[in-house]
Amino acid sequence: MPSAARAPAVGTAFVEVHVTAPDAPTATRLAHLLVEERLAACVQVVPAVTSVYRWEGAVETTEEHLLLVKTTAATFEAIRDRVRSEHPYDTPEVLAVPVVAIDARYATWADASIGPRRDAGTPSSTEDHL
Repeated sequence: MPSAARAPAVGTAFVEVHVTAPDAPTATRLAHLLVEERLAACVQVVPAVTSVYRWEGAVETTEEHLLLVKTTAATFEAIRDRVRSEHPYDTPEVLAVPVVAIDARYATWADASIGPRRDAGTPSSTEDHL
C-alpha cells in the first residue's frame, strides 16, 4: 500500500485557472504578479496557442499565450479581479478547471505557497510541480 506522502489527494479544493494573454511580456508579467502576490503557487506560460473565437459578430483567430495558474478555488475571485485590473483585453479569459486529484506533497507545497505566508511545505525538487 502506498504511503500517505505518495497517495493522491482526491476531491481537492485546488483549481487550475486558464488565462490567455496577447504576448509573452504580458503573460510573464501576469504570471509573476499572481505568484508574487501569493494568489498562485505556480503559473506555467504556454507560448503560441491559437485561439479561434467569436468576437463582436465575427470569427477571429489570434495567437496568444496561455497561463496555467495553479491555485485554490478560494482564490479564484481574487485572481479574476487581479487579472481584470492588469489585463489589456476588455474581456480576458479567466476560467477555473477543478483539479480532481493531486499528489499530497504537491498539495502541501501549493497550499503553503498560496495566501498568507507560512513556513511549511517546500518542494523537494524542481520536478515537484503540476
